[in-house]
Amino acid sequence: MASLRVGIVGCGKIAGNHARALQQVPGVEVVGCSDLDLARARVFAATYEIANAVRTVDELIALEIDACTVCTPHPVHEQVVVTAAAAGVHVLCEKPIAVDVAAADRMIEAADRTGITFGVLFQRRFWPAARRIREAIDDGTLGTPTLGEVSVILHRPSEYYAADAWRGQWDTDGGGVLMTQAVHQIDMLQWFMGEAVSVSGHIRTHTHGAHIETEDSASAVVAFTSGATATITATIGANYNLGNRVTVIGGTGAIASVLEFPEGREGVNEIWTVPGQLALGTAFSIDVHANLDVTDVNAGLADFHTLQVQDFADAVLTGREPAVTGRDARASLAIVAGIYESSRTGRVVDLRATAHSAMKVNR
Repeated sequence: MASLRVGIVGCGKIAGNHARALQQVPGVEVVGCSDLDLARARVFAATYEIANAVRTVDELIALEIDACTVCTPHPVHEQVVVTAAAAGVHVLCEKPIAVDVAAADRMIEAADRTGITFGVLFQRRFWPAARRIREAIDDGTLGTPTLGEVSVILHRPSEYYAADAWRGQWDTDGGGVLMTQAVHQIDMLQWFMGEAVSVSGHIRTHTHGAHIETEDSASAVVAFTSGATATITATIGANYNLGNRVTVIGGTGAIASVLEFPEGREGVNEIWTVPGQLALGTAFSIDVHANLDVTDVNAGLADFHTLQVQDFADAVLTGREPAVTGRDARASLAIVAGIYESSRTGRVVDLRATAHSAMKVNR
């Protein structure tokens, strides 16, 4: 296969990043898009000069696509991936992989059974600053991570939820700030820290209760197989968007962070205390307009969508695994689902327990 015929499933806000990214990759042809709202699919197709707009995944597959990208609401991911896999179509799915771990397991099994390439989109892993931390862990510069911290302090206005009725609802969104926003930083945390073994946490709805039924705030503690621990703090209820930070302290005592401020800007190593390479700074400034519309946030990440789409296309064409596999994405979902379960039960959740694979989000 020297080229790829690709379709886009779901024509909402993030799909624009997919269309632009796919159209920049040599050898990739976007031949169609699908959305249950056919009118929206047709507008999307016209905007991005895509030849075919259809309603269903089956109709998209009938266009003889080799691969598809999935931009639907989270609970629909499983259905699309399993359908595509059964047809031998490779899949790059938006995060989170699914809304419960059992669904993720079924998706991974379907991909394994049919031999398709299955990747999940976590484009922030492609930031040079994030890769610098991963490399410093691998080469011993930081040593084995001992302590980690995720801070997600975001602003989402009520209009964000009003624009799409599925947002902020358990059945159609699968979760709130953890599932939709902080899952990116949780993915990065476990990429740095290794396998998580237990989690305890709390979810609350402090600010957006009139508009959503899912959580707008959460806090948690995660333990890892290495003996390391990490904290997670996340909200979309802040009046000012301070973006996202992931911080790691390694066994050498060195500290490294990747800060995204404003949200949607490429992350930087704001803290880097490796001997001989000391760097401390801040990107925060009152002169920065930080309460951006989500469309602007997505636009700021478009170049890294392109890098991950390029990686996925190369993985399909060469037969290797993509940079972020379905199993990688399951790990961050397990932490999120564990926090929901812990908040519901008041207990520490063992992520290694067999029962966890059937755990669903708090409804």
